[in-house]
Amino acid sequence: MGYKTVLVHVDRSPRASTRIEIGRRIARQFDGHLIGLHACSVTPMPGYMLAVGGGSIAEESRRAALEEAAAAERRFADIAGRDGEVSVEWRSSLEDAAAVVPLHARYADLLILGQPSPPGTPGVDREFAGRVLLTCGRPVMFVPFAGEYPVVGQRVLVSWNAAREAMNAATTALPLLKHAARVDVVMFNPKAPAHGAVPGADVAAWLARHGVRVQISEERVADADIGGHLLSLASDLSSDLLVMGAYGHSRLAEFVLGGVTRTVLESMTLPVLMAH
Repeated sequence: MGYKTVLVHVDRSPRASTRIEIGRRIARQFDGHLIGLHACSVTPMPGYMLAVGGGSIAEESRRAALEEAAAAERRFADIAGRDGEVSVEWRSSLEDAAAVVPLHARYADLLILGQPSPPGTPGVDREFAGRVLLTCGRPVMFVPFAGEYPVVGQRVLVSWNAAREAMNAATTALPLLKHAARVDVVMFNPKAPAHGAVPGADVAAWLARHGVRVQISEERVADADIGGHLLSLASDLSSDLLVMGAYGHSRLAEFVLGGVTRTVLESMTLPVLMAH
């Protein structure tokens, strides 16, 4: 089991280069195929605007999007093809990015996205990230919008609460966990019977059968503080990857993330692999 197809979302953010490099390393580690996807929505113009000369504006918008895609492709080719050891592929779409990215992700083992960027800066926003995360059905590795990460997956922190989402995250992270030098599993306020008679024993045994040696710990904190404590613990342990379930739901057209998921996405200081 490994990541045989790694999909990287390449946008106009300067941080796209970091995501491509991480994707290249993961694809090389698992002898996989790396796909760069540039998805930039070109918003259709209302008919009344087209009637008063909006056609030229729409065409200009499309031309700018095509130029952006071409620049992104050059960046991807320069980084992904650096050593010639990774099979690579480029894709581009001008359709609704929030629909295109999840669709392409369903044919990949891992999707790499950028952390939602602060308002007014290049990159994806929280609504886009949440929509992709909750609809793609695949694990998503978010890369922070600051910092460099020459190593990802050697010291891994897994957040465990015995929920379906946590199991999905841990399962999809197994290829990395098996190769990690250290894996820590943390439980916040564990309660029986979900965690078993001895909290942490069942998840430790399950991981051990997959060849993963883990350190189990418990933390007692207020539920509202779990996200912050999780990131603090990752820093204390010098973790280079956080693995956790992603929680949220769709409320009409808006995708609403759970409190811990939202906190980690907003404040992450290391790459985070999430699964819903």
